[in-house]
Amino acid sequence: MPVILVSGAANGLGAAFVDAYRQKPNTTVLAIDREAIHCNHSNVRSWAVDVTDEVTIDAFVKDVSEQPIDLVIHSAGIRGLVPQLEIEKRGDVNACETLEAMDFATLNRTYQINAAGTFMLLRAVLPQLRKAHDPKVIIMSSRMGSLGNNFAGNRSAGSAYAYRASKAALNAIVRSFVVDVPEVSFVMCHPGRVETKLVKWFEEGAISAEESVEGLLPLIAQWGTGDSGKFYDRFGETIPW
Repeated sequence: MPVILVSGAANGLGAAFVDAYRQKPNTTVLAIDREAIHCNHSNVRSWAVDVTDEVTIDAFVKDVSEQPIDLVIHSAGIRGLVPQLEIEKRGDVNACETLEAMDFATLNRTYQINAAGTFMLLRAVLPQLRKAHDPKVIIMSSRMGSLGNNFAGNRSAGSAYAYRASKAALNAIVRSFVVDVPEVSFVMCHPGRVETKLVKWFEEGAISAEESVEGLLPLIAQWGTGDSGKFYDRFGETIPW
């Protein structure tokens, strides 16, 4: 019986992954989020876990200490917009993350959740992954964390200091896991521009979490040891580092 851990499971991509996997036969879903999750499905278990709080991580791991985990879908994260500007400049993402707007508190919080939190959670569940046969971890990264994609002349380049830096750091952390834990496959994925609670309003051109997950499921099923350490978009195309 496959056991799948989904982080950031209360909304957005995480919730869509939980809903997709809980419908698969003989599958158990472990759903974690910093907010309490209420689920009536018998094959879904949930915990309140904050990836920046080791106490909640340790409590979760203690509960599942004897449980092999076959697949981790790590989708917990934040966008890294300056909070006050999210209110003042509602609807204008760019205005909330420019060179002039960015502040230390936003940079620090975004790094703690997106990068350091990723490290703390994934390191904590390594014993459970090692109990499984051919375990893998799929990390929801972002094309905006690609240094190779951030260059003058690219219309989507520049700005987004907190988000870009945190996702680039996340990618570097995952690459070190690939080296240090070769028995587990780690794959980074850009899920597309998805309508989630990362931004407090609808973004023009964003796809639904369900559409993104529907396209990712067959890719996740086929990714394995040969893909460990690689960075793909939601169509399976390689993203430059």
